[in-house]
Amino acid sequence: MYDAWLAPHQDVESAVPRWVVLQAEGEAEVWRYTVRRELEGSETEALAATMGIVDSFAKAHTERGRRGQRRQVFRVSERRYFVRVRNRISRDQEAHFALAELVADSHDDGLPDTVGG
Repeated sequence: MYDAWLAPHQDVESAVPRWVVLQAEGEAEVWRYTVRRELEGSETEALAATMGIVDSFAKAHTERGRRGQRRQVFRVSERRYFVRVRNRISRDQEAHFALAELVADSHDDGLPDTVGG
């Protein structure tokens, strides 16, 4: 699996699926969305990369820190996860992660300009 700056593909049949792993963090009604990673590859590869990001979110770096931490991962759907990390000492953290496939791009000859196109 590799990250890629996405270059336009010339024909649809040779196009490799392109993905982003989105992360949303926040509280109540205030959530901030960021792209954690852009990648190319199969859905299986993209899901594996997503799981790596989910599993490493707010993970303690020391054995002592891991003992004082409770990590919960909830599957919302096949491509969406919610992570809750509770710590004894530092503040709790929560985040949503979603894997999204690129399906339209106005600058790629291999994709339609719109999702309805």
